[in-house]
Amino acid sequence: MTSLKKMKTDGISLRTVNTCLIVFAAIASAILIYATFHASSTFQQLSNATNEFIEMQEGTQQLMDASDYLTDQVQMFAIDGEVEYMDNYFREAFENRRREESIEKLSHNPDYRAAHDKLQEAMNSSLLLMEREYYAMKLVIDSKGLQDYPDVLRDVRLKEEDAALPAAEKLHLAQSMLVDNVYYTQKESIRANMKASVLELEEITRTAQLQSESDMKVELSIVRAVIIIQAVGIMFMIWLTARLGINPVLKAVDNIREDSPIPVIGANEFRYLAKTYNKMYNVYKKSIEHLNYKASHDELTKLYNRSGYELLLSSLDLKTTFMLLFDADHFKEVNDTYGHETGDRILQKIANAIRHSFRSDDYACRIGGDEFIVFMVHADHQQDQLIRSKIRQINAELTDTSDNLPAISISAGIAHGSEVPAGEDLFDCADKALYHTKQTGRKGYTFYSALL
Repeated sequence: MTSLKKMKTDGISLRTVNTCLIVFAAIASAILIYATFHASSTFQQLSNATNEFIEMQEGTQQLMDASDYLTDQVQMFAIDGEVEYMDNYFREAFENRRREESIEKLSHNPDYRAAHDKLQEAMNSSLLLMEREYYAMKLVIDSKGLQDYPDVLRDVRLKEEDAALPAAEKLHLAQSMLVDNVYYTQKESIRANMKASVLELEEITRTAQLQSESDMKVELSIVRAVIIIQAVGIMFMIWLTARLGINPVLKAVDNIREDSPIPVIGANEFRYLAKTYNKMYNVYKKSIEHLNYKASHDELTKLYNRSGYELLLSSLDLKTTFMLLFDADHFKEVNDTYGHETGDRILQKIANAIRHSFRSDDYACRIGGDEFIVFMVHADHQQDQLIRSKIRQINAELTDTSDNLPAISISAGIAHGSEVPAGEDLFDCADKALYHTKQTGRKGYTFYSALL
């Protein structure tokens, strides 16, 4: 009972929760890995069968592609008589040897014996077709009077009646032999045997796939059950983490934005942080309240003066704060042209525009002359676009002359406390950014992060 009461008061330790979650995740993951191992093994068998079919099918198609390539080259040789086509033909037949490679792919697996036999018949038909192609090429060679050609064609003997034909008729006969019904009947025999080989491959693959799919259904049922259990566990972990950590942090952020103490709820560690923050918050508030208004505020603009700026600089958490350094553009010229009274009214106008553009939690200062600073607290780079919008709004107000004051603009340099390099302070970073704005045309802004 004492332990439960203490837990209710102090909260559950995140370290304990984290350890329990790790143990649960490890156990659930081990079970899931074990279950998925068998499923993946079955899937791999299915994948292997499919991949092997694709590879064998590509190999089978390779024979037809090679045969078609030989046909294209020999027909082009018969038409143009260019030796290049004859060279391509024999390079494919005796060097590339894609048809032979196709046969070789199917010869290693006894399961593909029937498919291999069909493909071999296609190969035999292709070899028979080559004899006709050799004869046609020899006719072309004689008609063209070519002397340099492969030795395999030197063994081809033309029929007496063909040898006695004039060159033009030899060429015509060669072309006819490569496009007549006899030629394409042999080509169709190759294609038919190739298709029969593919059908044999498809039947073998289909049988293997059906068996693998049956095994896969059983394995997936097991995996599905494990996933459901793990999903329930994950939902519980998410709920617990949100209750102990995320929700308290979100509530704390809202309270910080509202400039109020944060609730002491959630995990033990967060409650400790909340208590510590609230103590610091109370000290900070008391320090701000004790500031003498006249000592810390500028009489003309009612903003914090240099003294107030120094106190804020030492009191705020600069790591979560933007410093915006403003400078009125060409203020000296306006002051000299219109007089100091008008200059003072312009400074008041700038101060009012700045004050109205930022939150009540932010702190605006006039640190001298026409230089202003705003501390935008509890902010990060998610507010970059908001800052840009505020500066554009300020400049829009300052260019409005309906109050009979001359138009003016401001330049800004913006730096975040988390970006300050070693050896520098936040003001130096903002000042460098402001200098860049002035150098690039004024009436704008520069983020120090853009200069890094």
